[in-house]
Amino acid sequence: MTLNEAELGVEYIIKRIETDDEELDAFLFSLGCYSGESITVVSRKKRNLVVSIKDARYNIDDQLATAIKL
Repeated sequence: MTLNEAELGVEYIIKRIETDDEELDAFLFSLGCYSGESITVVSRKKRNLVVSIKDARYNIDDQLATAIKL
């Protein structure tokens, strides 16, 4: 299951990050988005998601959300 399929307001644990792009992987890690960390989808806006990671909120696009496996 990817982050795009997650329900609003439900806390999930990230199982893995699937990407071939090292920059994308490093960017997600810098946000605190890595295996074992909890993540919650706060809202959806067109093709973007607002997510909560470690008490911070980020707006991510559908490409990033697809790389995050729950």
